[in-house]
Formats: sequence, C-alpha cells, structure tokens
Amino acid sequence: MTPRWRPWLLTAPLWPMLGAAALAGCVGGDRAPASTFRLLDGRSLAPADWQGRVLLVNFWATTCASCVKEMPQLVQTYLRFRERGFETIAVAMSYDPPEWVANFARTRQLPFPVALDSDGSLARAWGEVKLTPTTYIVDRQARIVKRYVGEPDFAALAALLERLLKAA
Repeated sequence: MTPRWRPWLLTAPLWPMLGAAALAGCVGGDRAPASTFRLLDGRSLAPADWQGRVLLVNFWATTCASCVKEMPQLVQTYLRFRERGFETIAVAMSYDPPEWVANFARTRQLPFPVALDSDGSLARAWGEVKLTPTTYIVDRQARIVKRYVGEPDFAALAALLERLLKAA
C-alpha cells in the first residue's frame, strides 16, 4: 500500500520557526472529550477506564518523522510513571494504514495502548488535530492541562507529570 499525499507534510520544516508559544500551550482546563478509543487488539478504552488517572494522549502517524523520533521517549515516560496513576494512549491518525500501525506497535514493542482513529472522529473531538505529533496531558479531574504540537520538551513534561501525579 502506498502512502497518500499529505500536503501539510511540506510545512513540517517550518514548524520550528513558529516558536514555542505557537507549538506548546496551555489549554486552560477544558474538559477532555469523553472519547472511546478503539485499540489495535479490538478492545475499547472508555473514559471510565482512565478515571482518576493522569493521561497522555498522543496523536501520531507512522509516516511522521517527529512521531517516530519521539516514540522511545514516550515509552520511557510511560514506564517511569505508569505505577503512579499515569496512562498513555497513542492514537494513529485516520490516514495511517492499520497494518502499518500494527507493525510499528509490534516491532517497537509499545507498552501502552495504541488506538486507531479510522474515521477521524477522535482527532475532531480533541480539537481538530491536523498536525502530528500532537500530545495532550489530562489531569485526574479529566481537564486538559497542556497541549503540545510537535515534540514536547521531555524534561518539562516529566516535571508537569510529577506535579500532576502528586496532586490528589
């Protein structure tokens, strides 16, 4: 299967020039969408499954170089915090062939759930996600506290997770 044409990929070299303010911003406590994630293995994750946990939702694609580059750090972050009430869900974009997503998750041994957004409804619900990677951090009260467009500063992300996981 050949990848479909994605003209927005041509803008990827310009993303660093947009500046940190445009790429990573607080979302101001908006409630996380009550999304049900359909996983590669056929299971579904509903809001009740992560209730009371800190959640990282990462929209990505197998054809996105930045996504592939950041994935090992997402794995490290997940492994570091998972025992403290932290969950990660990687959401493959609708244009990503499911076979490619499954192969990526298997060969990289991703330890967290991987969802398919086959109809684009998750990307729409989470704020019309168009660029990858886009990552959301959700607190224990299901409020979005941070959105990253592009690769996050992983030291700052770890500090944010520490603070959120200590909060009751």
